[in-house]
Amino acid sequence: MNTYMAKAEDIQRKWYVIDAAGKPLGRLASEVARLLRGKHKPIFTPHVDTGDHVIVINAEKVELTGKKRSQKLYVRHTGYPGGLKTMNYETLLRTKPERAVEKAVKGMLPHNRLGRAMLKKLKVYRGSEHPHQAQKPEVWQIGE
Repeated sequence: MNTYMAKAEDIQRKWYVIDAAGKPLGRLASEVARLLRGKHKPIFTPHVDTGDHVIVINAEKVELTGKKRSQKLYVRHTGYPGGLKTMNYETLLRTKPERAVEKAVKGMLPHNRLGRAMLKKLKVYRGSEHPHQAQKPEVWQIGE
């Protein structure tokens, strides 16, 4: 029996909306990464982008368990000498909640060209409104 390999013309992409309100950040990110990679499809092929488009709404209402909200740090570098910047997640979720979700999902995708292509299919919005009504996205429920 031959192993099935998905081809570009076989892939049909859907759009999904996930509501992040009250969901733990890590569990949300792992489910979003699974949809972006296409692991929920029977035609999943590791070296082909078989995933769907994902819209995450209410990013500002995402939860962090334990003391992570005040102790976990978001670290970035400006590119200049001495340019290391740190911010705790409490401040990050208050100022740029979209970035917190994007960073969590990015860490769960492949760290190569394929992962960057998958990340382009992720749209994260602070509130409950999004401009993708024309794509007719389906609501995706994260298992409770």
